[in-house]
Amino acid sequence: MKTKIFHSRLFQGKRLAISIPCFIVMFLIFALPIDVLAIETISGQSLFIEHCSGCHINGGNIIRRGKTLKLAALKKRGLDNPEAIARVARNGIGSMSGYEEYLGKDGDKLLAEWIWAQAQNAWTQG
Repeated sequence: MKTKIFHSRLFQGKRLAISIPCFIVMFLIFALPIDVLAIETISGQSLFIEHCSGCHINGGNIIRRGKTLKLAALKKRGLDNPEAIARVARNGIGSMSGYEEYLGKDGDKLLAEWIWAQAQNAWTQG
């Protein structure tokens, strides 16, 4: 009988030791706002895929053939730096609407840097 009581008390301590970390994890999951828990890295590439690739596949343009994101076409239209590309992404140009509300804070800059890097490499890398 004494052995049974000893084991029972021993296991109660282990249950408590396991219960406290479980409680803390559950508290963190349900008490913290979702934004704090979400670890999402927004990159120029992910923004391009989500908002631009429908029309600008591999730097091309399925709507207006001459308005591509290739280096020569960008330079021809005076979009020869990331700042100019960011302005177009933010405000739009011609028949293309601006995406400021979709790109988020500094998203236009991330996107423009990525597009400029792709144009510099002839859109040969991801």
